[in-house]
Amino acid sequence: MSLEVRDVTKSFGGFRALDNVCLKVETGALFGLIGPNGAGKSTLFSVISGFLPADAGQILMDGQPIDSQPPPERARAGMVRTFQVPREFRHLTVRENLMAAAPDQTGESLIGLFFRPGQVRREETAIAERVEGTIRFLKLTAVANEPSGKLSGGQKKLLELGRALMVEPRLILLDEPFAGVNPVLIGEIMDRIAELNSRGIGFLVIEHDLEALTRLVPRLAVMDRGKVLAEGPPDAVLDNPLVREAYLGGVS
Repeated sequence: MSLEVRDVTKSFGGFRALDNVCLKVETGALFGLIGPNGAGKSTLFSVISGFLPADAGQILMDGQPIDSQPPPERARAGMVRTFQVPREFRHLTVRENLMAAAPDQTGESLIGLFFRPGQVRREETAIAERVEGTIRFLKLTAVANEPSGKLSGGQKKLLELGRALMVEPRLILLDEPFAGVNPVLIGEIMDRIAELNSRGIGFLVIEHDLEALTRLVPRLAVMDRGKVLAEGPPDAVLDNPLVREAYLGGVS
């Protein structure tokens, strides 16, 4: 799946959060997005994923405009996002959270529940198998029956990734997957992302942990004040004088 952000602008009152942003993420990419607080990164994610409308510009998937599509339709098309603060159902177990994330279940409607019981059972069996596979892949077996509200920060980030995987995405927008996570679990999350990417799932990742991000992604873009300042391999981007001034405070 290719994602293209074309001249996207978004303002809140007199503040322009996104200023003619252009960005292209190719199919199967592992792409990082950095910038200081207030640069517009999370606003861009919200516009891309359909949680906020753009004032101007276009979002395209595989060359087709998706600006009129709400988040569920974008998810069904293969693009999902996570959030900086995980949004798990705190009182449900890890397993139940993953079950709930599976889309378009026939049993969710009364008609399906009463008139298509065979289809409901088949779907539930298939979803349960996917849930167990996801739990094993994310190495959450030991906490699978724990209420998700009791998980550590890193485990919640893994669960958030798992909930995204239940939609069977082709592109995942990750919002600060390493924030509040201990170094051991950062490495685990990085390994899971790299493995999923090797299977063909693309990632666009916002992250403040530069060391971890630059080890993970081969391509990076930097935003500041609603604009994309530079894009390219991490070393070249971070050596750009404009980037050093905006993001690193001009430190040599």
